[in-house]
Amino acid sequence: MMYKETEGGVTAAKGFRASGIHCGIRHNKEKKDIALIYCEKPAVCAGLFTLNKVKAAPVKLDMETVKNETVRAIFANSGIANACAPGCDEAAAGMQKMAADALGIRPEEVLVSSTGVIGIPLDLVPMQKGLPELVKELTDAPSGSDDAAHAIMTTDTRKKEYAIQFELGGKTVTIGAISKGSGMIHPHMGTMLCYITTDCAIRKAMLKKALKEVCDVTFNRISVDGDTSTNDSLIMLADGLAGNPAIDTENEDFEIFVKALKHLCTVMAKRMAADGEGARHLITCTVSHAADEAEAELLSKSVISSTLTKAAIFGCDANWGRVLCAMGYSGADFAPSTVDIRFASRAGEILVCEKGNGLSFDEDLAAKILHEDEVQILIDMHEGNSSVTCWGCDITYDYIRINGDYRT
Repeated sequence: MMYKETEGGVTAAKGFRASGIHCGIRHNKEKKDIALIYCEKPAVCAGLFTLNKVKAAPVKLDMETVKNETVRAIFANSGIANACAPGCDEAAAGMQKMAADALGIRPEEVLVSSTGVIGIPLDLVPMQKGLPELVKELTDAPSGSDDAAHAIMTTDTRKKEYAIQFELGGKTVTIGAISKGSGMIHPHMGTMLCYITTDCAIRKAMLKKALKEVCDVTFNRISVDGDTSTNDSLIMLADGLAGNPAIDTENEDFEIFVKALKHLCTVMAKRMAADGEGARHLITCTVSHAADEAEAELLSKSVISSTLTKAAIFGCDANWGRVLCAMGYSGADFAPSTVDIRFASRAGEILVCEKGNGLSFDEDLAAKILHEDEVQILIDMHEGNSSVTCWGCDITYDYIRINGDYRT
């Protein structure tokens, strides 16, 4: 199915406006630090959240709020995570109420998010002062999504934003997203802050099912550093303004919607992995001809999560032994003697391991392949018909530099 890319991210879908400004949470006035996404009519919602037992206050609040049939807004801040500090729960509730008051809606219609340093109390005063401007700046133009995308960034080096259109029930449906995520990213749900909007008419139960199904094969298949954050949240709103027949069962329209959502989330997941803290390479690992999908996913995740594999890719070293080793401790039951491993990129492709044994290969060509900014690790199991792709990034000196003094 073909999808038309369009501008606007979360403002591309009908009925959604967004904004982002600097209010003073962050000392650098050049960095926006609060964002708002607003829907002109009640929108059905679905959300998935971190599995870390230590959950930030906004996550705990949102886990209750998404149970409501509809919501109207998402209010987020960057710089401070609002986690593990005195007054966190009160601050999250305060964010919810102040945004509701500013928008003239009920608090239970507002979802809230925070991202940044853990353990520091969140001061609501700067947000309270900034909200009138934030509401005034709300726009359905692409600039609104752009501002909101920048306002939720922490160590990200570039914004993550994408939107597509497709036909559904004779109507043009739009799905758009913004996300942040550069470190503390690991397949365990969430993996980030990500907000998705759509004008598709779809029942809440179907939206929740679609989001979970897609998350499992996109955002849950990326890893930057093996850490699962306290604040990870994936939230989707649907206002129905596209006018398509409402999706209320797992029919053909539902399948079309899921495929489109999967396409969008795959793009966003890859952009997050590529922007891992200090990363120079996006690593795409595809395990093919596995006995089943569960085995393929377990193996691929293990490879993209391996610190030694990440280090080898950073050094442009075709050290396939790191890959086979990561497969071996993955927990998957497979025969190493049937495994073939290839490295590939825009510069070419090279077989480095056949039937579990090393080969004599052109080291210069291998290095050239691994010098590209996107590197593929292609693993053929020769066991079955299942295939899974996961995404990660290399680990560099800059990762240590960024996280060594992240708080100070």
